Amino acid sequence: MKKGLLALSPIGVFVVMYLVTSIVAGDFYKVPITVAFMATSMYAVVVCDGIPLRERINIYSRGAGTGQMMLMIWIFVLAGAFAQSAKTMGAIDATVNLVLTLLPGNMLLAGLFLAACFISLSVGTSVGTIVALTPIAAGVAAETGASVAMMTAVVVGGSLFGDNLSFISDTTIVATSTQGCRMSDKFRVNSFIVVPAAVIILVVYIVMGQGINSPTALPAVGVLKVVPYVAVLVTAVLGMNVMAVLTLGIMLTGVIGMMEGSYDVFGWMQAMGQGIIGMGELIIITMMAGGLLEMIRHNGGIDYLIERLTRHVSTKRGAELSIAALVSLVDLCTANNTVAIITVGGIAKHIGDRFGVDNRKAASILDTFSCMMQGMIPYGAQLLMAAGLAGLNPVAIVPYLYYPLAIGIAALLSILFRYPKRYA
Repeated sequence: MKKGLLALSPIGVFVVMYLVTSIVAGDFYKVPITVAFMATSMYAVVVCDGIPLRERINIYSRGAGTGQMMLMIWIFVLAGAFAQSAKTMGAIDATVNLVLTLLPGNMLLAGLFLAACFISLSVGTSVGTIVALTPIAAGVAAETGASVAMMTAVVVGGSLFGDNLSFISDTTIVATSTQGCRMSDKFRVNSFIVVPAAVIILVVYIVMGQGINSPTALPAVGVLKVVPYVAVLVTAVLGMNVMAVLTLGIMLTGVIGMMEGSYDVFGWMQAMGQGIIGMGELIIITMMAGGLLEMIRHNGGIDYLIERLTRHVSTKRGAELSIAALVSLVDLCTANNTVAIITVGGIAKHIGDRFGVDNRKAASILDTFSCMMQGMIPYGAQLLMAAGLAGLNPVAIVPYLYYPLAIGIAALLSILFRYPKRYA
């Protein structure tokens, strides 16, 4: 028990180092999140005793440099280059003016949420949706006087709708594969659980949007400058790889920006360079989080969580609650909902079969709770990406994340009150 708690202790150190001190100081910008991760990483390396220091550093480095981590970093690099080059050529201003022209002020929040839901459902990725919509959301917030953090949270919430439900989402594929059910069946069960939550949040956004007023005097929309964002959205919806989507967007900003006289070829390169540099902190956080979580896994922290959670299960409701808690806690440790489902999928199947849990319900629980947790942790890829593109601290977005919280509550109620009845 002591070893398991010691393996998990870096999480407690991070919470104290960053969250608690920020609350005491009354300012989440007081303690840089990079410093909190650095101190926690040093602690994790120190407490991993029994092996030489060099080997501990190698373990940490392997976690920081996994293929998945590096892929995420390349996406961050391309996203930074695209976002800044688009901003420099005036694409954000043009797109914001177009959105404000087409949508009345009281429908901006609801319209943004619906757009994020539709795109993420089509492309099956929350990160791609966030890359496409966050700059627009931040621009709309600046023009209307709305909170940038709130607008960004609307996009993050909508992006997780598709991450949870899409047939081509990694989480859906892994959840159904590990539980041995069809994606169409899981979609049906999952929809019963989360669609009512999405409708409620949509109504909330309609009500909240009543206080948002669009500017009365809008400049003419530069339609050509909107093309890069339209191209990114369309190609993403058609299922193109997110890195290819961003590369296309970067090329379009260069061509259109030089055609419009926004910059020359050197100005375009300067803009891309600034965007990449602007992602530096995000890249460092991503690597340190990967290394830290690999240390926790190596020391047996995740195995300890699994063993403790399944010790006292005796009923179907208890089995479903343990699956929910298991995938949530592992996602908290790995900061990756797909990895969390892969990690606990086999154990969840074993628990479900033993206590008669419908495999379609088990797949839905795995997917929904992992997406809920992934959408709430400030060091997950979704919030880090959104915060980087909006120029925010990721913690500033958390209080406005209504949809991830709503699907967590809906999924918990489905366990406690045994619905959908057919699958309970």
